[in-house]
Amino acid sequence: MSNDGTRTVSGLVAALLADDGTRPWTAKVPLRLDGVLASMPAPARAGLRGAAAAVDAYAVARTGRRLAALGSEEREQVMAALGARPALAPVLDLLKVPVLLAAGTERLLHEGGRGPVLAPPDDPPLDCVPAEEWPARTTADAVVIGSGAGGAMAARTLARAGLRTVVLEEGHHHTTASFGRRAPLDRFAELYRDGGATVAAGRPPLLLPTGRAVGGTTLVNSGTCYRTPDHVLDRWRTSFGFSLAEGMPDRLDEVERTLRVAPQPLDVLGNNGLLALTGAERLGWRAAPLRRNAPGCKGSCQCVVGCPAGAKQSVQLSVLPDACAAGARIVTGARVRRVLVDADRPGGPRAAGVRVRRADGTELEILSPLVVVAAGALQSPPLLRRSGLGSHPGVGRNLSVHPATSVAGRFPEPVTAWEGVLQSVGVEELHGQGVLIEATATPPGMGSFVLPGVGRELRRELDGAGHLATLGAMIADRPSGSVHGRDRTLIRYDLDPRDAARLMTAVRAMAQLLFAAGAEEVLTGIPKAPRVRGLRELDGVLAGVTAGQLHLSAFHPTGTVAGGADPARFPADGEGRLRGVEGVLIADGSLLPGCPEVNPQVSVMAGALGVVGG
Repeated sequence: MSNDGTRTVSGLVAALLADDGTRPWTAKVPLRLDGVLASMPAPARAGLRGAAAAVDAYAVARTGRRLAALGSEEREQVMAALGARPALAPVLDLLKVPVLLAAGTERLLHEGGRGPVLAPPDDPPLDCVPAEEWPARTTADAVVIGSGAGGAMAARTLARAGLRTVVLEEGHHHTTASFGRRAPLDRFAELYRDGGATVAAGRPPLLLPTGRAVGGTTLVNSGTCYRTPDHVLDRWRTSFGFSLAEGMPDRLDEVERTLRVAPQPLDVLGNNGLLALTGAERLGWRAAPLRRNAPGCKGSCQCVVGCPAGAKQSVQLSVLPDACAAGARIVTGARVRRVLVDADRPGGPRAAGVRVRRADGTELEILSPLVVVAAGALQSPPLLRRSGLGSHPGVGRNLSVHPATSVAGRFPEPVTAWEGVLQSVGVEELHGQGVLIEATATPPGMGSFVLPGVGRELRRELDGAGHLATLGAMIADRPSGSVHGRDRTLIRYDLDPRDAARLMTAVRAMAQLLFAAGAEEVLTGIPKAPRVRGLRELDGVLAGVTAGQLHLSAFHPTGTVAGGADPARFPADGEGRLRGVEGVLIADGSLLPGCPEVNPQVSVMAGALGVVGG
């Protein structure tokens, strides 16, 4: 970064965090923030730096000097003036997200809060080969594109059936031991696509982070393992002709055995989850510790940046080792440019293999009569378009994402929400209305909840963060999004009015739960009214805002190469075969024809097992 850019970032950090020089950790935040920005895609990086420059320009117009040249009192006056302008609230919140990421990390490290030093077990062996070391031209019986939930299960099944199977992964292999050696934020940029800054443009825009590493998003998800609800399977079967739903219960059983799924024990749940259970009990609401794939969880609350204890059974620990033991091989750092097709084959076009680009720009080819596409709901549609296989009008359509929002409750006693299970308790009282509440806490700054205020107000919130408990709610949404592009993924998502109403219902329900648990006030995530001290006050606030004014994110994209009976409507058939070409199977979240209404990892894995296992 240029000296001018460095001054802009340093001044912004000092202003947002009211840095008066009395806290040693604040001086390290600008450098940490620069690392966060460097991991983001160019458009996001440019947008954030442009917003920072605009705030600096405002300071010059008001005082004649840039933020970095002002004293703490003058910076506070500038930030107070900015904070008093409601139209600027979205800009300030945009800037606060990466600043809080950096600040939370530096503060945690300064206070000795990296967590206990763990001695993780050795990971099971994987046969991983960097793309640079893979030959330029090889053959296989099956190629699997993607090593996440669907790809891993497909690879294991194919390899066990005796097929020479190659798994292609754009990211790299990270070990459990490597997680324990580094601070959470230092892992963040490497484990997520675009440094976690993938955004769905629309009304309103949504942050939509996905993993990119061996293990895919299973490496960085919460470990929550819901079975696909029976009513969802019934709808998929009867309304869409998704024939894979027929045998799903047995396949769900197999997935749960593989992942060692069990309810999370209370002794490691943490105060965040225990308060959620307390509030639900007092309201008479249905709630329980979540079922997770984390036997022996140590409560490090780092699931979203790789489990440092090796407890969470993401697929690079639980599925891919079995695939490799059966002969599968994993090529890392391999971006698939296109699926190769033999268009002149008697009987119609058929898969012939894949062409892969290495990081240095060179390419390799793997010839194979079977290609399993499991690149994820956001990456599979562009891949199909690059391959000349994306002409069906349904490719890229039908995107569901589980829009989500969070609130926090301030309690008189310390909560220290980042000690315990990251996603610990499920509250299903409103699940029939499309709202699933989950007690979710992350290392400081890494959650989707954004602390209110700027300057001294934001600093006070940071100082009091140990007394906050956080809840998140996700919405069973209508498929309101689409994935565009060929070489670069472009996502559009416009919140359906029904789902907007569900989000507002979720905010009220989460606040009600926190107040029932003993919260003194609730932080709403609504810029115009960031704090309320009772439900009546909250009801007045909600009457005057829309869902577009909430801090929204999403985590579970599905449906963009949906399977079903109607050839005009669904790009794939009900068994996961891509229409218009033989030998191409879809085995990731893009195949699911409708919103799964729960965290989808188990659904995706069971679906993939059906696609390749028959």
